[in-house]
Amino acid sequence: MTNASDLPRHDDSAAGSRTPRPAAKPPAGTHPVPATPAIDTREAPGDDAERAPAPPVEGGRPLTAGVAMLATAVAVVSVLVGGLLMAVGLTGHVFGAWRSPESLTPGLIGAAMLGTAPGLFAVSRARAWHEVRTLLLPLAIVLVGLFTVSLLDAGHLYIARGGSVVPVLFSLGWLFVLGVLCVFALVALAWQYFAPAQPLGPRTAPLPGWSKPALAVLGSAWLGIGAGLLTRPGFWADFVPWTTNRVDAQALGVWALALGVGVLGALAEDDLTRTGAALIALPCTALTVTVVLACRASAVDWHSGPALSLVCMVAGLLFAGASGRVLLTRASPARS
Repeated sequence: MTNASDLPRHDDSAAGSRTPRPAAKPPAGTHPVPATPAIDTREAPGDDAERAPAPPVEGGRPLTAGVAMLATAVAVVSVLVGGLLMAVGLTGHVFGAWRSPESLTPGLIGAAMLGTAPGLFAVSRARAWHEVRTLLLPLAIVLVGLFTVSLLDAGHLYIARGGSVVPVLFSLGWLFVLGVLCVFALVALAWQYFAPAQPLGPRTAPLPGWSKPALAVLGSAWLGIGAGLLTRPGFWADFVPWTTNRVDAQALGVWALALGVGVLGALAEDDLTRTGAALIALPCTALTVTVVLACRASAVDWHSGPALSLVCMVAGLLFAGASGRVLLTRASPARS
């Protein structure tokens, strides 16, 4: 006889897990509520990219609005005034804020102003101060230097010596605009350095080793000649291969000093991405200066040593700016 314990047992819990229980019926008099389908709240992959804000500045100080406005204002003035001085200088007529013995000096000053304008217009596209300081610090030197020279040599201005109405009004406007831009530059740059700073990231496009000795020589040459013309114009004016007076020599010295600071500043940065605006202004300035020297070649003593040095220094600016642009363009795809 078979015992009851020997019979196979059925696990009710297992059977219940395999057999679904019927859903409970709603109470009488109520209507069943239909189930709400689940809504997929996940966004498409492209939505995040479209709505994502611009990436923050990687280190350094963010560029303030005052510095961008300063660069744009100086660029507009440079195009108008520099273009006028360069155009009149190319015709051989002397026109400027002071009396010059040759039309070459005001023409070169106008060429330098016009050549730096494209780089100044590019400042507004930058996001960080370290991307534009190699151009804006020399710009501050030019504004402060030219305003100081104009005040110290005010006796040479048409507004002090008299003359026809156009040069007198131009010299008055020259002094007024320079003074306003000089104050604007000092305030904007001081405010820029009050912006919170973060440590700079690693250099992404360092200068090639072969370019550093050449940049050091080029920058030192412009810096030394500029400092000499500015501090001792009576002695260093003899090294200018055309006729100049005191205020001519000092004004040219201001621009030479600024060019030297810009080249040496790019060497100190040692990163092409931090010299983008300066790499635009450098070859443009060299080209405009070359045009003035070529058109007014009769006023230059080309058989002298200073003339040969000037040609080498202007060619150095052109080669440094052009080669820097090429290297920066090649480095951009590698960074991306």
